[in-house]
Amino acid sequence: MIISSVSLRRSQLAVAALFLVLGFNFGTWASRIPTLKMQLDLSAAEVGILLLASGLGAVFSFPITATLLHKLGSRKLCLLAGSAIPLILIALSLAPTFPFAMAVMALEGIAVACLNVAMNSQGVEVELAGKQAIMSRLHAVFSLGGLLAALFASGLTLLTDSLWIHFVSAAGLLWLGVAFARKGLLPEQIKDAEQSNGKRFVMPKGVALWLGMIALCGTVVEGSMSDWSALYLKEMAGASAQLAPLGIACVSGTMLIARWLGDGWRTRWGAERMLTGGGLLAGVGLAMALVIGGVVPALIGFALVGLGVAAVSPCVYAAAAKHGAVALAAVTTMGSIGALMGPPLIGFIAHASNLAWGMAVIALAATLIAWCTRRVDWH
Repeated sequence: MIISSVSLRRSQLAVAALFLVLGFNFGTWASRIPTLKMQLDLSAAEVGILLLASGLGAVFSFPITATLLHKLGSRKLCLLAGSAIPLILIALSLAPTFPFAMAVMALEGIAVACLNVAMNSQGVEVELAGKQAIMSRLHAVFSLGGLLAALFASGLTLLTDSLWIHFVSAAGLLWLGVAFARKGLLPEQIKDAEQSNGKRFVMPKGVALWLGMIALCGTVVEGSMSDWSALYLKEMAGASAQLAPLGIACVSGTMLIARWLGDGWRTRWGAERMLTGGGLLAGVGLAMALVIGGVVPALIGFALVGLGVAAVSPCVYAAAAKHGAVALAAVTTMGSIGALMGPPLIGFIAHASNLAWGMAVIALAATLIAWCTRRVDWH
């Protein structure tokens, strides 16, 4: 595809807006999990089940995502899913019962999986059109969305405790982001053998399977930190309601910096060294913070997690793209499963013991990133 520099810049900003939207959505509802827990009178296990509903939505979205991606293309799917997510956020704020909230979270899982696959496909399209690596910076914008959402939540709780006002305000911002992205998105150009043979979705195998496992472990870490860091700070470390959302801010902040610089780091050191060292840094850093205890060690440990896992998604998705759009969609979907299935596991472990042991599972998943990375031939 021949594209002018002005059109290329517009497309880069459009895709970045979608990454911002998804990050802001995650950060918004994750930062208010303590409020949802209190509003619906949930136990730690029930919080885990609520998050599991989102994970199941992602799992059962496999055929839905594949069909919609095939029928609509990534551009239209981005707009469809991006427009639906704010409605789901508003519905969650109005949930009167636990079963209703579970149904809403299942829809959240489906919509997020669709947007995640579609916007990463768009990211690859823009890379190919501009012949310039941008995936790391796009994922940096996702982290920026989580950071802004955490700060927005922390600031708004000083004015009102209303979950509905918070989520409606956030939904308006999300719709603005989707509207901004609409004109700049590109039509699909990626083709591969699997698509030409009529296959719409395949599970990854070989190298793509290990890439999917790295993506899964990385998003288990990232998703669980987003969902449980605020509750850990409040219930285990004794942080105030205003300080609790800053756990997400620490993770998102260091992840934002690392991803913004990540394209250059990947060129200099290579994906293998970045993922191996990053996984160990995140795992060991979080484990030490849990052993020491307290607010400050927790915030430092959370910051190290963000720094360590920042390179996972950009490196994995860029590598998967070399195997074609179908493989990219499969690996991206495995990443979605990790983000949405990991947090409920933490809740079940927290219910059986305490949240510190649940957070230890996150440290283990970070360490597994380093192990899986060694199974991939990055050259």
